[in-house]
Amino acid sequence: MKKNNTTFTFLIFSLLFLFGTSCEKTYETRPQSSSPSSNTNEQQVLVEGVDYFLPHIDLNNWKVTLPIGSGSPTEVKPPAILNYATNSVLKDFMYNDSTDGSLVFYTYPGGATTTNSSYPRTELREQMIPGSNNTNWTFAQGGRMKGTLSVPEMSKDAGGNFHRSIIMQIHGRLTDAQKSQIGASDNNAPPILKIYWYKGKIRVKTKVLNDLNASNTEILETSAWGDDDGFNFSEEVGHDQFTLEIIASEGRMEVILNDSESKVYDDIHMQKWGVFENYFKAGNYLSSTEENAFAKVKYYDLEVSH
Repeated sequence: MKKNNTTFTFLIFSLLFLFGTSCEKTYETRPQSSSPSSNTNEQQVLVEGVDYFLPHIDLNNWKVTLPIGSGSPTEVKPPAILNYATNSVLKDFMYNDSTDGSLVFYTYPGGATTTNSSYPRTELREQMIPGSNNTNWTFAQGGRMKGTLSVPEMSKDAGGNFHRSIIMQIHGRLTDAQKSQIGASDNNAPPILKIYWYKGKIRVKTKVLNDLNASNTEILETSAWGDDDGFNFSEEVGHDQFTLEIIASEGRMEVILNDSESKVYDDIHMQKWGVFENYFKAGNYLSSTEENAFAKVKYYDLEVSH
């Protein structure tokens, strides 16, 4: 009799365990998420819809430049950019991919290009005051931008080599007073930072003064600045997701890949650069004019602080 009671009790507990297990909920994670769950025994619970995902990007302080237009490239500024998902002008160049929660930037040659460039772009430009380019920041004030992105598609040249695209920038800008001081036709200054997707790796280019003895007026000229030799991060990102972070402060600039590998610039050239205003850029600036060239860059999240 005792044996039968023991068997009966075991069966009851087994049934209760199976019933409790069958009631556990399974949650779908964001595809290719770069932020793994803190609990390895459970999948991450998301607030978003069950069958679709959205990028985590606030566009209130960004305008976008497109590779189309009559004469000058078409631009979409706040607040119009906030409705990009239903904007007929943007639909071919900047749109959501709800399968992985990304904001896609697509570009190709053959349309309009910006001043001083022959390359096409679908690229965001920071606007500290929405709709205006006139308020920017200096290295002394500081700035930080971090994004999670991927380059899933990139065309190749006739030799079978991938084209390249600039995916992040810090661009310089002359104040109106500096523009008048040197008699410039616009407020354009060189980009102190260009970050490329280059053959599956991340390549960084910055500017250096051609003459360290140049006066404070002479360094305002674009011709005063040349290109450095460039730096390639050792990690190969390929077409997978990765994170990039840029931190600018007085006399110093740092670029960080995947929170692990870092490149710091803190020399005399960075100190001299403090004379300029700056703004961040992010997106897809294709470095090719070949007829069949194209590039697709995806951003999953993007944040800026000052």
